[in-house]
Amino acid sequence: MVIDGAKALRKAVQMVLGQNGLVQRCRIHKERNVLDQLPEEKRAQAKWRLRGAWSQKNPATAEKELHKTARWLDETWPRAAASLREGLEETLTLQKLALGSTLGRSLSNTNLMEGCFARAAHRTRRVTRGVGARMILRWTASALLAAEKNFRRLNGCEQLQHLEKILHEQGATSTLQAA
Repeated sequence: MVIDGAKALRKAVQMVLGQNGLVQRCRIHKERNVLDQLPEEKRAQAKWRLRGAWSQKNPATAEKELHKTARWLDETWPRAAASLREGLEETLTLQKLALGSTLGRSLSNTNLMEGCFARAAHRTRRVTRGVGARMILRWTASALLAAEKNFRRLNGCEQLQHLEKILHEQGATSTLQAA
C-alpha cells in the first residue's frame, strides 16, 4: 500500500491486511512535511539530501543517509527532524523489496490515486441537488469510470509480475492482477 502520513490510513491497512500488509509512505508528502518546517534558504539543501538518500539502491545506505539528515536538522530545526524520523523506515519499503527503479518511482508516491481523485472531483464539482448517500455513490462511480478512460499505462508496469513474485516470497499480502 502506498499512503501519505495519515495515521488512520496506516491503522486501516494494518486492520485489513494485518502484519503482511507492506506500506510505502509517500516520499512527496514526507519531503513536503519536512521542508515546510524549514526556512526558505535551507529547503533546497534539505531536498537534495532527502532525494539523494532515497535514490540509493541499498536500503541500509539510504536509511543511514536519512538518519544523518535528521541529525543535521536536529541542531536548528528539531520539528523538521521529528517529521523526517516519523515513518522513516516506511519511505524505504520499495528499496527493501529491491524493486526496479521505474516501477519504484511510480509507486513511491500517491500521485496515481491523487490524479484519479482530482479527475473525479472535477467531474462532480457542480453536483448539488438530490445528493443522498446512494446518489453520492452513483456520482462517484460514474466519475471514476469517466476518469478511467484517461488513464495511461503505469510506468514500469512490466515489473509488476516481479513485484508480485517478491511479495509472495516474503509472505506479504498481494492483490496484484496480471497486467
